[in-house]
Amino acid sequence: MSDNDAIRLPALLIALIGAATILGAFVFQYGFGYRPCPLCLDQRIAYYVSVPLALMIALGAGHGGSRKVLALAFGVIAIAMGMNIVLAAYHSGIEWQFWAGPAECSGPLNSLGSTGGLLQQLNSVRVVRCDEAAWRFLGLSLAGYNVLISAAIVILAAKGAFNSYRAANLSAE
Repeated sequence: MSDNDAIRLPALLIALIGAATILGAFVFQYGFGYRPCPLCLDQRIAYYVSVPLALMIALGAGHGGSRKVLALAFGVIAIAMGMNIVLAAYHSGIEWQFWAGPAECSGPLNSLGSTGGLLQQLNSVRVVRCDEAAWRFLGLSLAGYNVLISAAIVILAAKGAFNSYRAANLSAE
């Protein structure tokens, strides 16, 4: 396997897995009607950063991009997805009632105003709770699966960074 392929393959896998994950989230949201809570939406940010960056890495690997810059870009993906592991694990813990979640999506509704507008506000307020898993498969919620997917992407990013760094050092010799 050439150096370009050793860099391009992890990048393309990251892009593919990340895009499939976001597409799956959209299918759950728009196809099945599972509205995301604020923490679910926050967990998507790492994918919005990582997927395009991975595509740029794949493109750069094939067109003579600096191997050190490519290694750094893989590092950014690893950091973003590592932070996503923490956020998704935190969200999973909230769903399992291990700890309290943020008041905006798991606390009581305290700011409904006067009783005159209460009924109108109750009809318009749509709070998606972070402490209730909307869906589970084999005991894991979507946040739980996000931990596993993010971990796989971190491993791929670390492999890509290693391959890029090694290619940079080999070309310097």
